Amino acid sequence: MMLRDGPRRFNEIKRLIDGISQRMLTLTLRGLERDGLVTRTVFPSIPPRVDYELTDLGRGLSKPVIALGQWAIEHRREIEAARARFDGRNDTA
Repeated sequence: MMLRDGPRRFNEIKRLIDGISQRMLTLTLRGLERDGLVTRTVFPSIPPRVDYELTDLGRGLSKPVIALGQWAIEHRREIEAARARFDGRNDTA
């Protein structure tokens, strides 16, 4: 979702995603590129500039992802309550 407004550099994406390691972001972007959701463009500059951008396929996925995020926000309290119940049962085991 960080790419829905256009291409971004690796470090810009890393700053936007709180708590992600460089390795995990690299692996995630590589997987998204492999799946055809993201393109990676290297510009011949010093230092090299690398941009990531959604493909048409990736942009098509943004609507369902936004809907899923909205659903999670709307059901946050129910999810938190279910987690508390689950954790309470498993703490006594």
